[in-house]
Amino acid sequence: MNFFDILHLALRNLRQAKLRAILTTMGVIVGVSVIVTMVSFGLGLQSNMLARFKALDFFNEIQVYGRGLSSLAGLDRPSRRGDDGRRDQRQRSNKAPTRILDDQGLKEIAAISGVAYVEPTVNFDVYVRSNGKLLQQFVGGANIPNESTRFQHFAAGKMISSTTADEAVVSERFIREFGYDKPADAIGKTIELLAPPSEGEKNGAKQKEKEEEEVPNFFGIPLDDAGLDESSADVQTKTFRIAGVLNAEIKEGVGQGGLRGLMPSASIYLPLQLAHDWTVTHRSPMSQVALALARRGGNLGGDQTEGYDLAIVRVEDPVKLTAVRQKLTELGFGSFSIVDEIDQIRTVFLIIDSVLGLLGGISLLVASFGIANTMIMSILERTREIGIMKAIGAEDREIKLIFFVEAAVIGVFGGVIGVLLAWGIDALANRLAYRFILKPQGASFIDFFDLPIYLTVGAILFALVVSILAALYPASRAARIDPVRALRHD
Repeated sequence: MNFFDILHLALRNLRQAKLRAILTTMGVIVGVSVIVTMVSFGLGLQSNMLARFKALDFFNEIQVYGRGLSSLAGLDRPSRRGDDGRRDQRQRSNKAPTRILDDQGLKEIAAISGVAYVEPTVNFDVYVRSNGKLLQQFVGGANIPNESTRFQHFAAGKMISSTTADEAVVSERFIREFGYDKPADAIGKTIELLAPPSEGEKNGAKQKEKEEEEVPNFFGIPLDDAGLDESSADVQTKTFRIAGVLNAEIKEGVGQGGLRGLMPSASIYLPLQLAHDWTVTHRSPMSQVALALARRGGNLGGDQTEGYDLAIVRVEDPVKLTAVRQKLTELGFGSFSIVDEIDQIRTVFLIIDSVLGLLGGISLLVASFGIANTMIMSILERTREIGIMKAIGAEDREIKLIFFVEAAVIGVFGGVIGVLLAWGIDALANRLAYRFILKPQGASFIDFFDLPIYLTVGAILFALVVSILAALYPASRAARIDPVRALRHD
């Protein structure tokens, strides 16, 4: 018998027991649909996470670390917090840096092939006064102009106009905390940064007090009183005009609702040089002690600056990221990239997908028992027919092949319908998730389930293999039937 004859016999046998064949196929359909739905959910989570990282510009940037004041001061154990009181993230670096991240180091990094730009980060906590409120805020410095995608989306206003402009861009969180009704209301308003005066300013203030003692007075009352200047003696203020309000609440695509890039987030961004000058002028007590120890220990020259704690390096193409990091290591800097976490994340998702697939595979295993039962019942009903086929010359392999084809037909039909059912379930689940979860939050549509072509084909092939394996024993049993006894079978 050729293959088409065997296929014809197999289909005829299935038509003769339609209900049993349909119920058996239903088991395969349920098993395949469960596997595909569960695995597609895991793949959807992974796909959305990686797409979100890409949309948030994490794959194009590298955090570069140099030796900080803690290391230069000779601390035996790295502090969990930086010199400004913030948590130190150097532990994320691929290696301990061996040189200071100063201006010369930035120039060398910018000259590396594949580097688009380098942006040192300057961050500090400060008291800020705006709109009649006084709050502690986290301030950062930014290059002007700035190519980072973080500074491409504004809820109101625009980017700072120049490197020397007394302007600032603020976050939407800043707007809420300082009581502005909407972002547009803050444009053009001022913010004041408050800090203790530097040593030179203190000396100047003392000299001014001495001079004021000699001012002519009438019974202790100055004849020319200019009024009380709150910032002159105890507090120094620096005023900036709000030029723009950053929009971090983007509601479109997979990158919705998050700051772009690896630059540390801040409530207020100032021109980089102005922010750096402020940190040098108004050092924290711990930073002053660390600086003194670093100079006393000879790790920092008298005219040498400690440089920057961190810089953000943007590569022209994510493909060049590994080569750039290797060069950074050769220059003596430590670096961190989100790519370091990707392998671990993929391992976690591989475990999740495997567990989900295993749970779904249990239902298909149950379906395989139904296929074996159907084949065995078919043997009992067609014993005489099998005997006749063998008596007229049918070989054992042909008898086996008939049962294998029957099982394969059940597996293929069940696999195809199961995949279609899973596709419908995924589509419905995505719509319901958008309707009841994303839409009320103002977010755009996202596919929580990912059904790639390889999962579709793999599920059908898996159903086919399981069905054929389930038919191994029934086919072998049918091939062993004695034709003489089979012809006597009623």
